Amino acid sequence: MPTPSATVPATPIIAVEHLYKSVTDSGGTLDILQDIHFTLAARETLAIVGASGSGKSTLLSLIAGLDMPTRGTVRLAGEDLFALDEDARAALRARRVGFVFQSFQLLPSLTALENVMLPLELAGLRDARGRATDMLGRVGLAGRLSHYPKLLSGGEQQRVALARAFVVQPAVLLADEPTGSLDHATGAAVMDLMFALNREQGTTLVLVTHDPAIAARCGRRITIEAGRIAAMA
Repeated sequence: MPTPSATVPATPIIAVEHLYKSVTDSGGTLDILQDIHFTLAARETLAIVGASGSGKSTLLSLIAGLDMPTRGTVRLAGEDLFALDEDARAALRARRVGFVFQSFQLLPSLTALENVMLPLELAGLRDARGRATDMLGRVGLAGRLSHYPKLLSGGEQQRVALARAFVVQPAVLLADEPTGSLDHATGAAVMDLMFALNREQGTTLVLVTHDPAIAARCGRRITIEAGRIAAMA
């Protein structure tokens, strides 16, 4: 009888491998992150929680390849981010990663439609206007296409940011306190929309939050204390 072939485990979409981050100044060396190690499969949702200053946002920046570790590495879809030069990391982010920030990070000189078109145009994708228009309709802003960010409410600006993040159908979405600048009701509506879009597109979500209710909506949770993983669930 032939021997069944072994099942080959799928490559994690994110692999954080023994990550350390320290900074040194005239006062000495500060260890921000120490030996952070975990993997995420495609479509998983992860909340990173912890007190202010625990290293959550630094970890998110390292996962994105926006900052460099002191030791260790991050693999995104099997590629070692820190074996790439800056241009190659940026190109990989453009293909694979979407971002949502607490401060929205919309370009004030561009309309809502132009803000959402931008990542499509940078990636050289076709029909940027049509795809951006459809996505803004999906987040409830079909009537705000020509509005500049200053004319939009905080909740509307974050919806534009969600549309911009999801319009390229990223493999990974990184969100840093996405409701931190919003009132409770608006924040809850934005989170409902984020999780709905995430399910529809099958994105892997990594979310930094201080809100236990938001963290509880994720399939996995990591608690960071003083730069170390204190708990994983």
